[in-house]
Amino acid sequence: MDVLVSEVGPRDGLQSVDRVMSTEVKHRWIAALAAAGLREIEVGSFVPPSRLPQLADTGEVVARARSIPDLTVLALVPNLVGARHAVAAGARSLTMPVSVSDSHRRANIGMSPAEALEQVAQVCALRDEHPGLTVEVGLSTAFGCTIEGPVDEDRVIEYAVRAAAAGAGSVGLSDTTGYADPARVRRLFTRLSAELGDRAGGAHLHNTRGQGLANVVAALDVGVRTFDSSLAGLGGCPYAPGASGNIVTEDLVFLLESMGLRTGVDIEALLAARDLVREGLPGEELHGMVAEAGLTKGFRYAAVAA
Repeated sequence: MDVLVSEVGPRDGLQSVDRVMSTEVKHRWIAALAAAGLREIEVGSFVPPSRLPQLADTGEVVARARSIPDLTVLALVPNLVGARHAVAAGARSLTMPVSVSDSHRRANIGMSPAEALEQVAQVCALRDEHPGLTVEVGLSTAFGCTIEGPVDEDRVIEYAVRAAAAGAGSVGLSDTTGYADPARVRRLFTRLSAELGDRAGGAHLHNTRGQGLANVVAALDVGVRTFDSSLAGLGGCPYAPGASGNIVTEDLVFLLESMGLRTGVDIEALLAARDLVREGLPGEELHGMVAEAGLTKGFRYAAVAA
């Protein structure tokens, strides 16, 4: 497999929807995504239900998803308390958001920079007590913030180095608010790789201003091989005003396969999985150009073309 597509719809997608998808539909949706060939799915977040009632059943969702063969089940945890709940539910892969923007971080997890990075260190210490547990960090608002505006690139790299020093297995960059452009994506991921080597993580990019897939190509140019996306483009960040537009998984897979990069994902199976979103969230707006236009005549997956 040339590129890993990491599906974040069941977490990032649902956290921005006012209604709650039933647990049973979530189970069927995640199973359908895995059956389509997605090998990594972020299935929920261990945060207080009062903050995100849409994800209150994450423990149950994790437990069921872990029964799917060969699937990496990711769970987001904001702090040590969330990590302990995740481990108790059987999660083996944890992802932690650390925002480079002070205003966004305080709105999202209510911590100072030092406090957020100390939580990373504590969760990594917990990881060391549980063989096989992994911890990755995603630097939110790495390209800009809807509250503060531009974010200093040197500060992004400083946070990445500090998160790695705290023990994170990998550190990726997140365009939480859709501020990224291809030139900045190339610059920051080049610097991230130079600083962290094989601990440089993937890209979480949004299509808020129509730059999502252009930014994917820019990241590919500098060696990034893991990308987050959301089926039907569901999601955004409820703590960053105007943050919408996750990259559409179906469109991302079409782009990558058309470029000759293998994903192992069946686009038609992804399109069929949209029916489960319609069932679980009737009337919710779904996005995607491939869903609208269909596959091109003569389309062949990269593995077949090779």
